[in-house]
Amino acid sequence: MSLDSKNKDNCNLLSDALQLTHMIKTWKHKGLRRFFETGSKAGIKPEHERRLKIILQRLHASVSPEDMDTPGMQFHALLGDLKGYYAVSVSGNWRIIFRFNQQHVEDLDYVDYH
Repeated sequence: MSLDSKNKDNCNLLSDALQLTHMIKTWKHKGLRRFFETGSKAGIKPEHERRLKIILQRLHASVSPEDMDTPGMQFHALLGDLKGYYAVSVSGNWRIIFRFNQQHVEDLDYVDYH
């Protein structure tokens, strides 16, 4: 399989996910949104591609924050200024953070905690 056909398959997978009812309603990180919608790695760390794809597909299908509480995700509620947000681990210091409003993900962000 060539890289072009592999990229098309990835885009088709993400496009198929978009055909479903959108559970991710708002985005803070433009590059992450572009990756989800088109497969473009501009704006994300390329080495995070596989993990981000898993996290985003799971978030898209989630109806509550607890749906993200699976082995390896390091799911946790945030405190302080980010109270009301949840986080899952991407790699190292990188996290996906988000809020839930009813059954929808909002304010989805891709952050590097230093």
